[in-house]
This record gives sequence, C-alpha cells and structure tokens, in this order.
Amino acid sequence: MYDIIASADGWNAFFTTGMELDPKPGGKMTWRWKDWGPLFYTTDAQAEVVRAECPDIFAFQWYPVGKDNPTTITFALSAKYGGTVVELTESGYPDTEAGRAMILECASGWGEALTLLKFYIEHGIVYAQPKKEE
Repeated sequence: MYDIIASADGWNAFFTTGMELDPKPGGKMTWRWKDWGPLFYTTDAQAEVVRAECPDIFAFQWYPVGKDNPTTITFALSAKYGGTVVELTESGYPDTEAGRAMILECASGWGEALTLLKFYIEHGIVYAQPKKEE
C-alpha cells in the first residue's frame, strides 16, 4: 500500500493523470488531472512531502485554500485484521468561510480517492473516464 501512495505511478494508476512525486521529505509533488470526472476538469496542485516513513506514514503539505494557508495530509497505515487500515487526516484549515468551504470540497475529494484506492488494491478496478460528447 505504501508504495502506491508514495509514488506517481501508484497515484496515476487509480486517481491522477500525469502526477509527479519525489517521495522524500522536501520532495515536490505535482498532482494533475486531465479531463477528470463527469465535469471533465483539468487542473493541477503543488505539494511538498513532509514525512515519508515506509511502511507506516506518508504525509505532504499543499495549499487547497491559498498560498497563505497550507494543509497537511497524513496517511497512517497499519496492518490489522488481515489487511491494511488507512487513516487519512488533513489539518491546518483556517477558520474562515473559504477554509470551511474547502474542508467540504476536500473531504469529498479524499473520500473519492480512498474509494478508488480500495477498488484498485482489492479488485484491480481502475476508474474509467467517461468520453466527452462531441
């Protein structure tokens, strides 16, 4: 599991399109989506790895609200129940209207990412992007 969330190829297999990731503390990450989801959005986001402790912790900091308000995403992995329990936390949101709105947007996005990760790991299922109508 760690190898998937700590590599660009891992993320690109189930959630991103063209991600770049240097998986060491201080390493840069560029999240990319091209024509993603039913709204076919194209965007990218920059992040920096803050912890990379194989096989238990992978964490990074990014700026979902703005350049003055980074948040930290932490994946804590633990072997339990014959599998792996994934605990994802995101901290650092400002107590502002924009911060609260972004909490909701990111919570939905991380829920999507974790669902796709589960389907990919357990069943080899990869999200099939719908085709744009011409």
